[in-house]
Amino acid sequence: MKKIYHLSTCSTCQRIIKELQPLTDFELQDIKTVPITTSQLEEMHQLSNSFEALFSKRAVLYRERNLKAQNLSETNFKELILEQYTFLKRPVIIVDNQIFIGNSKKVVEAAKMAIHP
Repeated sequence: MKKIYHLSTCSTCQRIIKELQPLTDFELQDIKTVPITTSQLEEMHQLSNSFEALFSKRAVLYRERNLKAQNLSETNFKELILEQYTFLKRPVIIVDNQIFIGNSKKVVEAAKMAIHP
């Protein structure tokens, strides 16, 4: 599977997708217009082994709900991501059986190497 979960309104996601071109055979899913499903999140979890790794602690709601003060479990992270798309760390890039989560330079470079070996 070759897929990118992103937010079309996010300039960072747009920049990264542009940087990864050409994206032959990739499916792009805008998580705001096409919400992620439980099975899609489970697939991401199988590759990452962690819902926390998929969770964005930069989300505005994370601060607004004071979630930092709570002791969140893997189940909590999963439920929060499914409840609100902004909790998914973006972009999530899946290349066959590899997953690349987030927008750090290191992650983007690794994704680029996997897409264009």
